Amino acid sequence: MADLFFYGSLRHAPLLERVLGRVPSVHPAVLPGHAVRWAEGQAFPMLVAEPGAEAQGVLVPGLDADDLARLDFYEGGFAFVTRELGVTTAEGERPAQVYFPADRRWVPGAAWSFDDWLRDWAEISVRAAEEVMARRGNWPPEAVAQVLPFFRARAWAQQIAAQPAPQTLRNPMTTDQVEITGRREGWHGFFTMNAFNLRYRRFDGSWSAELGRECFMSFDVALVLPYDPVNDTVLLVEQLRFGPINRGDPAPWVLEPIAGLVDAREAPEEAARREAVEEAHLQVDELIKMVGGYASPGYSTEFYHCFLGLADLSGRGQSQGGLESENEDIRNHVIPFDRAMALLDSGEINAAPLAMMLLWLANKRADLRR
Repeated sequence: MADLFFYGSLRHAPLLERVLGRVPSVHPAVLPGHAVRWAEGQAFPMLVAEPGAEAQGVLVPGLDADDLARLDFYEGGFAFVTRELGVTTAEGERPAQVYFPADRRWVPGAAWSFDDWLRDWAEISVRAAEEVMARRGNWPPEAVAQVLPFFRARAWAQQIAAQPAPQTLRNPMTTDQVEITGRREGWHGFFTMNAFNLRYRRFDGSWSAELGRECFMSFDVALVLPYDPVNDTVLLVEQLRFGPINRGDPAPWVLEPIAGLVDAREAPEEAARREAVEEAHLQVDELIKMVGGYASPGYSTEFYHCFLGLADLSGRGQSQGGLESENEDIRNHVIPFDRAMALLDSGEINAAPLAMMLLWLANKRADLRR
């Protein structure tokens, strides 16, 4: 059995419950001689020795071997290990295990604010922790650490989804009329496939039979179609795609809009501008919201935030883009709008998002050119 002192995000009871798989008892405690600081550029804090400072936190007593294994797996993803130090409680000083960075990977930044973390990162961190712990026993902590930003992005997508589209033609029912009756073993790799049973309220007011279904847990994606209204040209990106390969398509290089997932705490507009720079080395002058929608709502959470990016494309023809760090091999094409529509008509443009965005532009093009 061991006592642990938590000074950072694991002070948040819902997060600690997700990691331990149970509700523990907690007691206020203080670690003297240490300050809590943000790990620079990260969504979590770290401890630094600082004479005269006090780290506020909680003491969780009596943790067993399984508790410690679960905590080590979760904290191992952040490259943290424990040290034994003396903490102060209402009953006096007592020894406790405390997590510190295992190496010099993290650089201490500004003073950490638990309230700021609660506002900005608590919900994301709790949802991401569910994904982390689902991989315990199958993944090493260092592998989880590599994909933790993607877990957070999935969690952020669920927060964005909390604001639904209008319900004027659609019926007024909500998820209150959907009951998840059970969950089954799914798939937890880089992507996640949830397996579940549910029933729902039918249009006639009755309840459906219980159904077994699966859902592909994806991301929110920002897409941008660069358009030069002066020269009437668009920029398309071309890259190898794994979907066509696995479908059996002998020509798996696809023409698409610029696209990339929306990182945690990032506005879709920010993601669109960032991806334009990364994939096409292009600074967009103005973003115009086109449409937002699900890619395939029957079985996937993937949601598209589509933007038209007004930009000066003069002097651009064919060029290379993408980030080497992400193994991207992207070719950019700047072509007349009419050529793009001809490629759509011939079927050479076979990515539905690009087709949708070109048709949107066709409808608005005259106004934009004026």
